[in-house]
Amino acid sequence: MPRTSRPVLAALVAAVVVTAGCTLPVFAPEDSDGAAPKPPTGSKAPPAVPGTQAQWTPCPEVPQELVGRGAQNMAYDCASVAVPRDWNAPQSGGTYDVAMIRIRSNDQGDRIGSLLINPGGPGGSGIDTAVYLSFGQALGGLPTEVTNRFDIIGFDPRGVGRSSPVKCISDKDQDATFAAPPDPRSDEEFQQVVALNKRVAEGCGQKYGDQLGNFSTEQAARDMDAIRSAVGDAKTTYLGFSYGTLLGATYAQLFPTKVRALVLDGAINPKQDFVAGSESQAKGFERAFTNFASWCRATPDKCPIAPDARKAVTDALAKAKVSPVPGDDGREATPGWIFVAVISSLYTESGWQQLAKAVDDLQAGDAGGIFDLADQYADRKPDGTYSNLFDANLAVNCADTDEAPTVERIRQLQGEWRAKYPLFGASLALGMMPCTFWPGKRDPYPAGAANGAPPIVVVGTTGDPATPYENTAQLAGMLGTGHVLTWEGEGHTAYPSTQCIVTAVDRYLIDLTVPREGQRCPAR
Repeated sequence: MPRTSRPVLAALVAAVVVTAGCTLPVFAPEDSDGAAPKPPTGSKAPPAVPGTQAQWTPCPEVPQELVGRGAQNMAYDCASVAVPRDWNAPQSGGTYDVAMIRIRSNDQGDRIGSLLINPGGPGGSGIDTAVYLSFGQALGGLPTEVTNRFDIIGFDPRGVGRSSPVKCISDKDQDATFAAPPDPRSDEEFQQVVALNKRVAEGCGQKYGDQLGNFSTEQAARDMDAIRSAVGDAKTTYLGFSYGTLLGATYAQLFPTKVRALVLDGAINPKQDFVAGSESQAKGFERAFTNFASWCRATPDKCPIAPDARKAVTDALAKAKVSPVPGDDGREATPGWIFVAVISSLYTESGWQQLAKAVDDLQAGDAGGIFDLADQYADRKPDGTYSNLFDANLAVNCADTDEAPTVERIRQLQGEWRAKYPLFGASLALGMMPCTFWPGKRDPYPAGAANGAPPIVVVGTTGDPATPYENTAQLAGMLGTGHVLTWEGEGHTAYPSTQCIVTAVDRYLIDLTVPREGQRCPAR
């Protein structure tokens, strides 16, 4: 699918929920040959060493492969930076190549510098996102006021996409993961989840060994400063969505005097521990689904499962457990696939109508809409293959996690959260389990003030399911220089959804004008 419209772009910008609490409960490893991560593709020039300039080469094939064409009046160039595998011991373990794309408007004038982009995940490709954003505001991309003043720099963080990608989950096992029950009730089903998660950890450990700890957020944030140097900027201007807010906040703490401007959209609260962060997502998704159900009741002409959308979805899950509807490709629409479709639909308000139709079609024996939504979330291609999005998501989250709960604690939380968040609580509890068995060293990110940094804009959406709105003020307050900008809308992340948000963010990026205190933008 050419992801250039606003709804599709928004789903891309935060295709994966931002903590391991939504990597979904079960992963199984692919066969391992013990090989190190592969080098990136997309740049014909040798990688820059930190402290030296990037060697850019034209790469029009990247937008061609992603969208079928490049954006009008835009030039695409690629390069990479060779960074130490471990910034704490830079001479002792080889390097990773961090791949980048530079998109420059032919109408650029009064150039300010580079705008570095991260779409979140962890696991999302900044290269892909930069390409989609290059198509302009009419298609959900960046305004011309921004592209005329900045080079747009997308990068795949270490372990992601084109940057020494982590890959330890087979396509077959990805399918099994998403098809698995989101809330296994019996002890037998639960123990199957435990066994599979243990196998995952062991398989990834066998393949990557001591490298696993190197995929942490703090290591990636240090890579960002190597990128700043390679693109020739004295200071960093950055736009980070979802998990990208954590990456940006970490950068601001490590390199406060190297910050020019940071926009952090869809905030994570770094001070929340692993369990609290997962529960906040359960609460956020439950609230978003309630908003969807209310929309159904209010607009039955657009919602064929009105008046009770919650009952329609829970009935579909129950029926699928005993009699799943077959899809055209041989898969069955199990409760797991339905659950993933629901998750996918809540990232954008435009996904609500798609979910309602998919559930209605499922009741009539057609699972196509369910699989369309689920595959969009999972980044599953029509041929049944997957990107490494969820592999990287797992590696980063577990490297970041200081202490994961025990299996016994997860089982307890499964029941407690089910009672509090009926659709999402149990699965979000189980989603913590991969890190319980994770063999790699841990490298938690810092959670403090960005002393010496300039004002940072933190954008929050009141109906955000994946990064609940409450996180916005918490992140801004932690940084000490944060300023909250609110969108009273639905879905995950706000920029560039409405002109009010666009105007405020663009003035900050271009002129460094901070939004007025307490500024709120209406839903439409």
